[in-house]
Amino acid sequence: MIRALFLTGLLVLPGMAVAQILLTPEEIQQTLSHGPWPPQLPPDASNRASGRPDAVALGRAMFSAPVLSANGQMACASCHDPGQHFTDGLPRAEGATRLDRNTPSLFNLPLHRWFGWAGDSDNLWAQSLLPILNADEMAQTPEGLKSTLQASPLAEPFETVFGPLNRQTPTAVLVNTGKALAAYQETLITGRTAFDRFRDALQAGDLARAGRYPAAAQRGLKTFLGRGRCNVCHSGPAFTNGEFHDAGLSYFITETRVDSGRHGGLAALLRSPFTLDSAHSDDPRRSGAWAVRRVRRTHADFGTFRVPGLRGAAHTAPYMHNGSLPDLAAVVRHYNGIDPERLHTDGEAILAPIGLSEEDIADLVFFLETLSNAR
Repeated sequence: MIRALFLTGLLVLPGMAVAQILLTPEEIQQTLSHGPWPPQLPPDASNRASGRPDAVALGRAMFSAPVLSANGQMACASCHDPGQHFTDGLPRAEGATRLDRNTPSLFNLPLHRWFGWAGDSDNLWAQSLLPILNADEMAQTPEGLKSTLQASPLAEPFETVFGPLNRQTPTAVLVNTGKALAAYQETLITGRTAFDRFRDALQAGDLARAGRYPAAAQRGLKTFLGRGRCNVCHSGPAFTNGEFHDAGLSYFITETRVDSGRHGGLAALLRSPFTLDSAHSDDPRRSGAWAVRRVRRTHADFGTFRVPGLRGAAHTAPYMHNGSLPDLAAVVRHYNGIDPERLHTDGEAILAPIGLSEEDIADLVFFLETLSNAR
């Protein structure tokens, strides 16, 4: 039926106004793959606190609590500001000098398999521990964390969720803190957008309602799906394949310091005591452990970074792992004129100059903004 309705790009039904649909039937099917939204996700089997309201409340309180840091002055919210879409608005995080990376948003994390720009963790609760332990961030120790929590107002809600603090080892307290933080972060899901209303109208066959989606956004979507090939990496409902790719950016932080990306992230992952294959997982089947068991480092991993989801992206400038691109137009221009010489010779052959006009660029940015309710 959909195919029959696309005559000159206009839908005309008896008694209805003309609705303009610019997508081909094939493009409609591709569009449907980016939903539905929001996703229906089961609790994380590796985290017994996942989905528990009391754990979510504890994690929310911990997220803003500077007591998690050794000096009592830094909280998770210090860098992941809820008022700034859980980012800090800076090109590179202040005080977190381990790799001088851009602070990513915390929205839609439950859809990921790997966490962090380089995939240092294979689960959200383990990723939540990294800034607590990192010497350039919260600089906490398991022993210090246990002592601090016991003396804080968080002790009572912590014990409600996880049991008496004095019966837990410092490492157990640390892991349980990560699991409470993860339980809260799992609730951070972006809302429905203009794109979702368009996508759902197409799925329902309501092309008149779908026709309300602006023509500029539809043109941008066609570029996203077609010439731009953006959906090769930015796929699925969250607009990310969750994997690692070379974006054609410099690996150098300074003249003498290099960010190895996924190559270094895999080294950290493989030596981590907090993976899905560890005794700290609450999943007796270790159902997600296959990934960390099988993954291996290769030279092609050097300088690759996890593909960010595009939902809410209009609110999280600047962009890329190093915060080097100030706005969405700059991101599109980067890929539009990308230099293939900057890409790995032994890596993927995905990216190539696209040749978009200024109007094409504006349309693609317009489309991306509809993934953030910025349009």
